[in-house]
Amino acid sequence: MTQSMHSTRTRAPFQWLALVIGAVYLLVGVAGFFVTGFAGFAEHDDGRTLVVFAINPLHNIVHLVIGLLGVTLWVTPGGARTYGWLLAVGYGAAFVYGLVAVNNPDINLLNINVADNWLHIISAVAGLVIALWPRRRPGTSTMPGQV
Repeated sequence: MTQSMHSTRTRAPFQWLALVIGAVYLLVGVAGFFVTGFAGFAEHDDGRTLVVFAINPLHNIVHLVIGLLGVTLWVTPGGARTYGWLLAVGYGAAFVYGLVAVNNPDINLLNINVADNWLHIISAVAGLVIALWPRRRPGTSTMPGQV
């Protein structure tokens, strides 16, 4: 078995979660530009939504950055845990900001709505799950039958 095949099979569940979340945010960032283009870069506009989530070009760029970090950092356990902490802190802060910004168009630079706030708190919790996932005990493996 090659080294790359072996390391792929021994990835921890929290690493796969980091990859999935990163890929989803990357796709959402790209899809967002089909809705917004590049006009109204940091504008608040309730009519610009992707499914139920309000977006603008700045919001799309944030999704792209979060997505790229996830698909880059998932590869190592330490990288995935770092990504988890970035999600937890970043989206925790975005949730708090959104609580204030959702009703104040003057400061709502990311065009956040209530649905975004729910997604942000869920993303922060997912980040905590990734960051705090229990470490494997020495000598254990994720592959059945392997010592």
